[in-house]
Formats: sequence, structure tokens, C-alpha cells
Amino acid sequence: MSRHISRRTFLEVGVATAGAVAAAELGGFGRAAAAEPVKARVYFTEDISPAGLLKVYQKISGEIGGKVAIKLHTGEPNGPNILPRDMVKALQQSIPNSALVETNTLYKGARYTTEDHRKTLKTNGWDFCPVDIMDEDGAVMIPVKGGRHFTEMSVGKHMLNYDAMVVLTHFKGHAMGGFGGSMKNIAIGCADGPIGKKMVHAAPDHEDYSKWLMGELFMENMVESAKATVDHFGRRIVFINVLRNMSVDCDCAGVAAAPVKARNLGILASTDLLAVDQASIDMVYRLPEAELHDLKERIESRKGLRQLSYMKALRMGNDRYRIVQV
Repeated sequence: MSRHISRRTFLEVGVATAGAVAAAELGGFGRAAAAEPVKARVYFTEDISPAGLLKVYQKISGEIGGKVAIKLHTGEPNGPNILPRDMVKALQQSIPNSALVETNTLYKGARYTTEDHRKTLKTNGWDFCPVDIMDEDGAVMIPVKGGRHFTEMSVGKHMLNYDAMVVLTHFKGHAMGGFGGSMKNIAIGCADGPIGKKMVHAAPDHEDYSKWLMGELFMENMVESAKATVDHFGRRIVFINVLRNMSVDCDCAGVAAAPVKARNLGILASTDLLAVDQASIDMVYRLPEAELHDLKERIESRKGLRQLSYMKALRMGNDRYRIVQV
């Protein structure tokens, strides 16, 4: 198989078979969605640079205003795969009255306390603008509408200070979630460390990871946590996935992250959460086997595709999408 995925091939296949990967893996929900006349728009550029990021953001920024939170996974110290600072800086400086936002971790590490978290932010170069650790002053419960597992979710209290949110995500694999896209970025990243993350992980404590929830139920918990944030912001939340340095491990693995085998693919952006994560998965699944194997194994062994089907079930977006080249 050729190692090159042409722009034309991706655009043609993306329009024709959007959702096909998840349909095959998840019992065909994508086939039912094929009858839907409306497709979400997902903007795409191969240009992984500050200019490319700004171009796709401009296509989805119409409802973004007021005080803006840019939700970024800032990573453990010296993580090799976190998003380039110049890209993030360019985006943040283009959005008036914006700040990067994060929350402390549930696991003990370099972002477990606010004091240590701020040291890590400086180490990783996130000191060019305000960074709001949203649970620094505690947490607040917000509603989960229509969930099976939760009626409310605990998020960092400072999240209520923002009028809009831009979810800027390094798309990659994940040890527990299978993959980390925009949904996971807000599901775990907006939940506060002591309460919300513990709820999502169903964790009896913060140290014995073997007792943390795994599999489809964990995916469903994440989706419901994300739904609380999406419903809170309504139309004033947008999603950007950067498909770059896609290790099977999250940026929370830091320098221990597994080597990257997949090529960089580009940037996808949408106002539709399900569409942007579905398009990201579809694009990754079209990689040659040598590049795809480890990521696919990580995603499917953790039942990660349940993220997509459960978002569909909770009507958190459209798995049918149309790629718009930027």
C-alpha cells in the first residue's frame, strides 16, 4: 500500500464513507445515520502550523465571543508530543479576552496540586499568556441532561467565568480511553481533580489504577461528563483536533510516551463534537497498516469506539459529515 494519502483521496473517501469505521466496529449505527439528509461540516487542512490553525479556526469561530476559555491538554513535564507552543500562542493571541484553561489531575504527579501544576506549565512553555487552573478554588456541579450514569458532573469552578470555549486538542491514543479527541479533552479536562475525575473514573482512590473503570462504561462516563460542558456552553463551544505526533499514549505519559509510528495528517475543526472526533478516527483508520496497527490496537482493546456510538445515542452531534478543504 502506498504510504501517501493524497488530499483528493481523503476528501473523496471522507464524504462517501464518513462513519464507516465506527459502523463496522459498533454494529452498524453509521448505516442508520446514512439516511440522514444533514451532514456536519468538518474543516480540514494539511498545514499543521500557526497559519493553518488560524485558518480552520476562523471557519468555526462565529459564535465565539466574550470571555473565552481555550481548553488545552498542557501535558506532563517535557512531554515530546504536546502541541507546538507557537501554534497555541498564535491562536490564543488571535482570540480577544482568552486564556488557556486546565484542571488538576486525579493521579499523583506533576500536575496533582495547583503549585506543582504551575511549575509544569512553566517547564512546558505555557507562560506566554494567562493559564487558568479552573479547579484552583474548588468545583461546582453542572447538569448532565439525559445521561444514564450521571445527573450532574463536578467541574472546575472557574469554568463558570467563561462565555465560550475553544477545545484545542492533540489527537492521539490513550492508555484508558483508547484515543483522546475533543470529547475526552473536555470530559476529563474540565472535570476537577478531587471530585469530577474521580466520578468519571469511578475511582475508589487516586493511586490504585487497577480499580479504575475501564472499557465501555468508562467511555460512557466520559461522554456524559463532556455532555455537561457542551450543554453548558451551547452554541458557544467549538472543537479542533490536531492529528500530529500521534503516539498510542496521551500527553499525560510525558517523556514515557511510546514512540510515534503514524505520520502527521493535518488539522480538523468543527462546531460539531461527534463529527470532528468521527472524522479524526476515519482519517487515522485509513493509514497504512504499519502506521495504523498500534493505534488501532490501543483504540479497540480499550473499547474506545464506544465514545462515538454513545455520543450518537445522546445526540451530541452528527457522525455524518462533509469535509471542507481549507
